[in-house]
Amino acid sequence: MSSIELTPSQKNILQELVNLYRESESAVKGEDIAEKVDRNPGTIRNQMQSLKALQLVEGVPGPKGGYKPTATAYDALQIQDMDQAADVPLAHNGSDIPDANVEEIDLTSVHHPEECRAEIKLQGSIADFHEGDTITVGPTPLSKLQIIGTLEGKDDTNNKLILTIDDMRAPAGEPEH
Repeated sequence: MSSIELTPSQKNILQELVNLYRESESAVKGEDIAEKVDRNPGTIRNQMQSLKALQLVEGVPGPKGGYKPTATAYDALQIQDMDQAADVPLAHNGSDIPDANVEEIDLTSVHHPEECRAEIKLQGSIADFHEGDTITVGPTPLSKLQIIGTLEGKDDTNNKLILTIDDMRAPAGEPEH
């Protein structure tokens, strides 16, 4: 399958649609997407027309209508179907976020211990996260890795949080056989 090239704006709108759709499991109104991405609802409607043409979005008519992402949208955003995925918890300023699930942890600069960073790709909205917030990721299912860090930035287009790692914990020692 050929990959679909999206503009950063289209990618951001599509990612928020996926996030909101996962939370509600029903069609998402353009106004709700506009609020999340800080854009005019008319801009969202225009973008949705091009996303529909790319078969990434389907329109749902009626009073409970709105937009739904298609399976192709998940492929375009490189999101795996996480129905059977292990749950990797996330805490924001000490409070668990039940509707967020960590999809990917990328340790970007472990070779430089004073500047160790992690990129955390999430399922769920990152709109309420702000620089300086404390983020706790994990423990992961297999290695029981837990990362505690300070939010340094966000990549809205790829739904990632960029952390400066303050502490990393994992059970260390000899494996039990």
